[in-house]
Amino acid sequence: MSDNSTPNLPSRDFQKTSRFYSALGFAEIWRDQGWMILKRGNLTLEFFRHPALDPLKSWFSCCLRLDDLDSFYAICKEAGIPEGCKGQPRLHAPKIESWGGRMGAFVDPDGTLVRMIQN
Repeated sequence: MSDNSTPNLPSRDFQKTSRFYSALGFAEIWRDQGWMILKRGNLTLEFFRHPALDPLKSWFSCCLRLDDLDSFYAICKEAGIPEGCKGQPRLHAPKIESWGGRMGAFVDPDGTLVRMIQN
């Protein structure tokens, strides 16, 4: 199985969102006033403008299914996402979950939970 995703996520500010995700290896391939698309290999993240979003109340989330979870987690750490339980952005280390799979996560600056799941 290869890496894949196609979520539609909120962004309060496309420029800030693009900068955050570019540190994780995503490149901007489309942007207009209301929509932005970022790509990293086979991973695609699409963002819609949501300037009124309160990151502390955000319920948005998505899953990135990754062939190499550990490498992507290392990229997140190198990008300076702090590990912790509060605040945005933040990073959670991969671990074996009760359902048997390995998963880590990060929360982006807009409060979106991005689960990183080992294929």
